[in-house]
Amino acid sequence: MIFIINLIIMADLKTTYMGIELRNPLIVGSSGLTDNLKSILKLEKCGAGAVVLKSLFEEEILIEKNSRLRQMNTSGFLYPETVDFYEYEDGPGESTAEYLNLIKKLKQESGIPVIASINCITADQWTYFPKELEISGADGLELNLFILPTDLNRSPEENEKTYFKIIEEVKKQIKIPLSIKISYYFSNLASMIKKFSETGINGIVLFNRFYSPDFDIDTFDLTSGNVLSSPGDLALSLRWIAIMSDRVSCDLAASTGIHDGQAMIKQLMAGAKAVQVTSSIYKHGAEYIEKMIGELEKWMQRHKFSSVDQFIGKMSQSKSGDPAAWERVQFMRYFRGYPYQEE
Repeated sequence: MIFIINLIIMADLKTTYMGIELRNPLIVGSSGLTDNLKSILKLEKCGAGAVVLKSLFEEEILIEKNSRLRQMNTSGFLYPETVDFYEYEDGPGESTAEYLNLIKKLKQESGIPVIASINCITADQWTYFPKELEISGADGLELNLFILPTDLNRSPEENEKTYFKIIEEVKKQIKIPLSIKISYYFSNLASMIKKFSETGINGIVLFNRFYSPDFDIDTFDLTSGNVLSSPGDLALSLRWIAIMSDRVSCDLAASTGIHDGQAMIKQLMAGAKAVQVTSSIYKHGAEYIEKMIGELEKWMQRHKFSSVDQFIGKMSQSKSGDPAAWERVQFMRYFRGYPYQEE
């Protein structure tokens, strides 16, 4: 009697991003989902590989720092001469202290990497604070960088220098891995991504999602556009992850439009080491993470991939049989002969 045994090889979902080992490539991105201990512990329980904490804005750091200085600079302060010292060395204020305490609690109660986040547009005064994040136990830091190019008196070169200055100043302060989350608003995006990667940072996230203004045509009120992403938003980051994979000196992560396991797989195959997911969790709940991870695992088993590293970048431009497809921008080939139905 012959026994046939079908062995199901367990897929190894582990990967590394920014030099940090993740149990799987799904990172919950910076948002209201990642601003408190209870929510983050639930995200971990549902399978998240890591979390990026909700961003602190550089204005918050500066406001609370200046508030502390005003309190110290009073006639009742015992040692007024220390104002000069704390002008540069002052610790965090109220919300920044809560942020640091959250990191400390997470390192005690959570087993997944915790990446802090700062939203910034200058390299002034606040750059002492990343050291506090490192001391509190953050596994890494993500800088959400975006300078809207609306100042007609400011040259593109001046804007670009600010990005590099911020990276330089923050890198002086910390030893933990550093990533930047950038937009696609550059005249030569490929060149800028490559230059950023050569500054010694550990990761680049493509792309950040912005507040989009809108207005009501009846009330004439200014409103907000779509806050959450849609599956159609996947295309932009997918193209640039694929183009830049193997051409940069750091890891790439994909963000925006990743609404299911299939989209996550696509970004990994394009060359991302990890993906950041938020909108789909807002829509479906933390349990949706389990579904996405399950889809990844089943797909790997179906295609006989035993580890994530085996297919990361498999469909990138540098490994594609049709590399020009990633640079095609016109629809002529697709719209010629596209069926049109009259109503």
